Amino acid sequence: MQLSRRSVLTSLILGAAAVPFGLPAHAKTGFAVTHTDAEWRALLTPAQYQVLRQEGTERAFSSPLLKEHRKGTFACAGCALPLYDSATKYDSGTGWPSFWQPLKNAVGTKTDATLSDTRTEVHCSRCGGHLGHVFNDGPQPTGLRYCMDGVAMTFHPA
Repeated sequence: MQLSRRSVLTSLILGAAAVPFGLPAHAKTGFAVTHTDAEWRALLTPAQYQVLRQEGTERAFSSPLLKEHRKGTFACAGCALPLYDSATKYDSGTGWPSFWQPLKNAVGTKTDATLSDTRTEVHCSRCGGHLGHVFNDGPQPTGLRYCMDGVAMTFHPA
């Protein structure tokens, strides 16, 4: 479909209203995997939806993935994109699965100023699902702590 310059500019300005002007949903969000809110609710458990789509946080020490120590890959529960290799997982003592490095091009970040402190939010690069936050108090070699909500991920043994 051919779009006029005006409809493209209007779509960019209107954001969510862009779909009626002919832009596909992924053009609006910038993510390769997109679903309507109703589709996400049908695809995810209530806990996964609350974390991945509403940027919630699971209760500390509640995730079975916290004690997952086998070799394998941790993937996004929303779209199955591999996110972290088990070799980068460590016990941070925080109550959430923690990693010192994501897989290449697996996650994105943005500033999160919803609480009194400004933090760096981590999201899946393919579906935009909220995964947790990254902090500068992790182990070497990166010095980073990717503190992830376990409910936002699945584990695939090697």
